[in-house]
Amino acid sequence: MSAFRKERDSLGEVRLPADALYGAQTARAVENFPISGWRMPRRFIAALGMVKQAVATAHKQAGRLDKKMADAIIAAAGEVIGGRLDGHFPVDVFQTGSGTSTNMNANEVIANRANQMLGRPAKKPGRKPGGKPAGPSGGGAMVHPNDHVNMGQSSNDVIPTATHVAVALAIHAELIPALQSLRSALADKAEQFDGVVKVGRTHLQDAVPIRLGQEFSGYAAAVDDAVGALEVAIAVLCELAIGGTAVGTGLNAPPGFAAAVCRYLAGQTRLPFQEAANHFSAHTAPLPAVQASAALRATALALSKIANDIRWLGSGPRAGLGELALPLVQPGSSIMPGKVNPVIPEAVIQVCCQVVGNDAAVAAAAAGGVGSILEMHLAWPLIASNLLCSISLLTNAAKVFEERCIAGLTADRARCAELAERSLMLATALAPKIGYDAAAEIARQAHQTGRTIRQVALERGVLSEKELDRLLDPRRQTGR
Repeated sequence: MSAFRKERDSLGEVRLPADALYGAQTARAVENFPISGWRMPRRFIAALGMVKQAVATAHKQAGRLDKKMADAIIAAAGEVIGGRLDGHFPVDVFQTGSGTSTNMNANEVIANRANQMLGRPAKKPGRKPGGKPAGPSGGGAMVHPNDHVNMGQSSNDVIPTATHVAVALAIHAELIPALQSLRSALADKAEQFDGVVKVGRTHLQDAVPIRLGQEFSGYAAAVDDAVGALEVAIAVLCELAIGGTAVGTGLNAPPGFAAAVCRYLAGQTRLPFQEAANHFSAHTAPLPAVQASAALRATALALSKIANDIRWLGSGPRAGLGELALPLVQPGSSIMPGKVNPVIPEAVIQVCCQVVGNDAAVAAAAAGGVGSILEMHLAWPLIASNLLCSISLLTNAAKVFEERCIAGLTADRARCAELAERSLMLATALAPKIGYDAAAEIARQAHQTGRTIRQVALERGVLSEKELDRLLDPRRQTGR
């Protein structure tokens, strides 16, 4: 028996694997786009299944689809959501910019799987796809990918809708919980390290004292800010393009259809999805996706700063700053025995670089004159893929950072105290009492002679020993 079957579409005959649930249009896309080998992300395919399930539910409830046919489509879409049919979604990310190939991939897979469920094997070698379109009664007609699964839709509203649903859900269910857990770990370290006074550094030069706990409170707050930006991004993503069909006019979409689909998606996800206020903007200006990408970039920049600081503070162990001790997770060199590197922060930094690059790709794709021209945006698959890649990378990086680095951090309190006491910038606290120039001269002399600010100030007799002890107490200089 042949391992292939033949089908026809509006352009002619196509050969495809005999056991494939997809049809001729998907097969053409596989032939046309052998570009990257990257398939659309799992989260996107699941969201596309959710959209198709919501659409079939809305049509069923309105009587536009026969109950048995609608139930089969809903069940087949459920298998798409659950990942059971992922092997039947072979289309490359780099494809038609509207994502038509992926939309038709879903339509064909769901139609064929629904026909199997109805006991109507849809495809045989050489047989034309589908059958007579069914009206509301459905009868014994075959489920058709365009007439039934794609009823009331266009790729131009389905793919943006699936992108918004996928990205909003991934941020809400995956990234934000990972960041909140990381934030809690950083806040715990801020409390644990609150009594550790150390030298501050600006321009990589000694500055006035700071508590290690204060530094970590700043890290926790930065993650909080990132979560806040992501929550705003979710809110704008909850406006969906569904119902606008081809160019935003809603041609072939029944009245109330979009609102019903959005209600169903909101009920299934517990996110406040609603119909876009303006379908023409939703089709052509992917600004919510750009805003989400910017929030992901901001998250990456925050994590990169934290990881890089921790890498610096843990440098050494003998010739670096050495104020933090990072967990020893693996040997660091193939040639230097005993060397251990800050591998977890380094991995996090690389993830953040990739996210910044993904954001640049999204911004370039969304730019007027590149992606957004007239009534359609031509880079939705690229945007969806990059956003979901960034979310996955940041989620995993945040978890690894917390579990393999932050949780095991310890402070070298003696080293911190030593460097704080030797800091020339302790002289800053003398300036209000003896003037900036006199304090600067004490700092200059201390640096030249290798002595401390306290020793030089005592020798010069600028203030009493008791007053110097009070002013030059590093802990006092860090505030409350």
